[in-house]
Amino acid sequence: MATLKDIAKKAGVSIATVSRVLNDDDSLSVAAETRDRILSITDEMDYRRSKQQKQQAKAVMNVGLFYWYSKDQEAADPYYLSIRLGIENACAERGINLVKLYKTSESYRTNFKGSLHGIIAAGKYSKKDVECFRNLSPHFVLVDYALSDSIDCVVPDIRKAMIGVLDYLFSGGHRKIGYIGGHEYVQTNQPIGDERESAFCEYMTIKGLYRPDYVWTGRFTAEDGFELMREALACADRPTAFFVASDSMAIGALRALHEKKVRVPQDISIVSFNDIEMAQYIHPPLSTVRVETEFMGETAVDLLMEQMQSNRTLAKKIVTPCTLMIRESSSSRQYISAD
Repeated sequence: MATLKDIAKKAGVSIATVSRVLNDDDSLSVAAETRDRILSITDEMDYRRSKQQKQQAKAVMNVGLFYWYSKDQEAADPYYLSIRLGIENACAERGINLVKLYKTSESYRTNFKGSLHGIIAAGKYSKKDVECFRNLSPHFVLVDYALSDSIDCVVPDIRKAMIGVLDYLFSGGHRKIGYIGGHEYVQTNQPIGDERESAFCEYMTIKGLYRPDYVWTGRFTAEDGFELMREALACADRPTAFFVASDSMAIGALRALHEKKVRVPQDISIVSFNDIEMAQYIHPPLSTVRVETEFMGETAVDLLMEQMQSNRTLAKKIVTPCTLMIRESSSSRQYISAD
């Protein structure tokens, strides 16, 4: 039986667009040609909504979605874009109406006139932000951030992933391992501790190899990845391998290495984090940790629905697995130096 996903693929649009066309969503801005194409494909594939789907269409559930990144930030680092797409697709499959939330000053607002049944927020938030969410709806889920034990959340298993990366580099003979990462903030000046950095420092300390001068941090941008790698290359006793905390930063770091004619991975190995689509196509293809971002978004929708339908009083924290993808930007050392 045909699904919304099948129709969306053939029509060349998102699942959310197909769902909104079939549900006669007047707020949807789409070309008449696109709408007609979707309806034609629906008839061609003999799509029939189930009784449950029809009931959902009659009693639409409204879920607020707060965008942590701006459009420009999503374009530069598509990590949260992928999470958002997972949320949008899961809601479309369930006939849920997603309502955009915007932050103004210390509060959140929306142009939507109805009531919100729940809220999903992907990104990093303060306790004040959570209070604002609770004023809009008692049901909400955080994605990619565990603020407290009293809030439902979906997060990747970063610590386990970091141990896997460092075990891989260590077993390959690397002892001088550098860290290039970034800092994020809630509101304007509250820094958030990064689990990748803390796991790196802890692992290297246990091994007796931690060096504070091998840690460089800035923003999670390609520009900062470039500048931080240039700083690192100025060290007389530079690392033989780097963990870079995001693929976007790693792309900038690779440019700095290429400009200095440093060979990757022959001279320096690079392992990154996120596994954005571009990671496998740059030169050399990035070894990186795959985070199942779309799955995280889908899981957040499932968790919100379960929260709303149950009477539980304890919060749930769902930890999703990560996978180390070994590509051409990393390799073993030919020898292990005495130091």
